[in-house]
Amino acid sequence: MATLRNLKIKTSTCKRIVKELNSYEKEVEREAAKTTDMKDKGADPYDLKQQESVLAESRMMIPDCHKRLEVALTDLKGTLAELEESDHKEGQEIDEARSTIAEVEQLFQETDV
Repeated sequence: MATLRNLKIKTSTCKRIVKELNSYEKEVEREAAKTTDMKDKGADPYDLKQQESVLAESRMMIPDCHKRLEVALTDLKGTLAELEESDHKEGQEIDEARSTIAEVEQLFQETDV
């Protein structure tokens, strides 16, 4: 049975994964710029290869975050629906969950375009 505590935990999980996703996207931008800079300056091939490896690792984390966020969002929606069916339609936790769902769905729409 869903509780407000579970809803709060699932809402926080979604928010944390969104922060992680944003962090990885910024890291990819930063590492890509660093890699380009190293190429332009004619860096040592070994160092360049290591930097490209770091960049590839960062890029791999973005799809992983998307998958985890999709799972967390589905879980949050299910818990919210269960609570709404049991007459918990108002409250701070419910409002926060709804706004988080809207925020995550907006994020998915922006990345699909």
